[in-house]
Amino acid sequence: MKKIEKPNQNMYDFKKKDNFAYKMKKGLSEEIVREISRQKNEPEWMLEIRLKALKLYHKLSLPTWGPDISELNMDDIATYVKPPTDIKNSWNEVPDDIKDTFEKLGIPKAERDYLAGVGAQYDSEVVYHSMKEELLKQGVIYTDIDSAIKEYPQIVQEYFSKCVPLADHKFIALHYAVFSGGSFVYVPKGVKLEMPLQSYYRLNSPESGQFEHTLIVVDEDASLHFIEGCSAPKYSKVNLHAGCVELFVKKNAYLRYSTIENWSKNMFNLNTKKAMVYDGAQVDWISGNFGSKISMLYPMSMLLGDGAKTEYTGISFAGNGQNIDTGFKVVHVGKNTSSLCSSKSISKDGGISTFRSFVKIMPNAQNAKCSVDCDGLMLDDKSRSDTIPASDIQNNDVIFAHEAKVGKISEEKIFYLLSRGLSEQDAKALIVKGFASPVSKELPMEYAVEMNRLINLELEGSI
Repeated sequence: MKKIEKPNQNMYDFKKKDNFAYKMKKGLSEEIVREISRQKNEPEWMLEIRLKALKLYHKLSLPTWGPDISELNMDDIATYVKPPTDIKNSWNEVPDDIKDTFEKLGIPKAERDYLAGVGAQYDSEVVYHSMKEELLKQGVIYTDIDSAIKEYPQIVQEYFSKCVPLADHKFIALHYAVFSGGSFVYVPKGVKLEMPLQSYYRLNSPESGQFEHTLIVVDEDASLHFIEGCSAPKYSKVNLHAGCVELFVKKNAYLRYSTIENWSKNMFNLNTKKAMVYDGAQVDWISGNFGSKISMLYPMSMLLGDGAKTEYTGISFAGNGQNIDTGFKVVHVGKNTSSLCSSKSISKDGGISTFRSFVKIMPNAQNAKCSVDCDGLMLDDKSRSDTIPASDIQNNDVIFAHEAKVGKISEEKIFYLLSRGLSEQDAKALIVKGFASPVSKELPMEYAVEMNRLINLELEGSI
């Protein structure tokens, strides 16, 4: 029987020299916010948003629930790090050290094999962007958010911060004050993309933050699969990720948003994702959360139109010293709406894994259907797995179900696999991969392979 692949520990946890064209001094102030806007040569309306968000950040309180984030001190974080290159449309023009980073992560190969377009961000700026010619002919717009602000200001102003408002919570206010980089996608009416688009975010600089903003509009009867990848090397001091994703899925459109996050174990991952889904439209979230010291991430779907749908399929992995707090939120507004949530969490070596769900069904959302299913797998006696559901159902014409299961790895299954010739390490890894299969089967083949590789990295030497 084939032995389970031994992972390469250095595939993600390599680091390059902290080489930059400009690195903002640490801290958060009006001076810093204005300097970020000046560096980007932004229009006045964007600076006004930043300054308004900064005031909100100082007014808003830290969350009173969830993991302890008191270790995070903005005085120790550089909010903007400009790499030593402008954005390139040719891979050969990217500086060698940055190019080498993305080569090791497999980005150019993925682009050649199964992507319609790709963006690569290094620290605070997108350094590479390309899209297949046929998409341009169809009117698809895929570019970095900074270019979109200048080239498509009317579209950006119509949607920017309209899905996730500035005052949503303290860290989204921080995001809007200092955001940099990210992606902008517009898919015209009736255009259906056969191949995915992908943006990859790499944070290399120590004691810094990454605050990319992703804004996607899928117009009526159009469809898109967008893939997001994230990683960072490990440092001894805290790094921060506080990105934002705003999705607008118009009438009868479809969007699949897939994420594989593999942050380092010194990262505070305080990301925000939200979708507005209109009549007959559907958004599907596929989410794999690995790495990071603390994660607080809860993708949200607003089912605004009649017949709108959403599905969430996610997995999280918490190891030693990690507190991974993830989940899903949905609000049913339109009639005949439906939502389906399937979550898997794994904890080992004293890691803490928490799943939170929030379901709200409004008074006029007749015939709404919602099902939430979350499973937790603990690999030892030191770990912890919690499920914290919340529901607010405001009419009686609904079908709602919630199921949660938490347990340890089965000794009977281990014994059976040992009897078939596997080592105990490989047997446990095989069971964990089977547990995670509902997520991996929703990913394109190469990304499913990457997720299994990440599981191997997490399990190596621990079971």
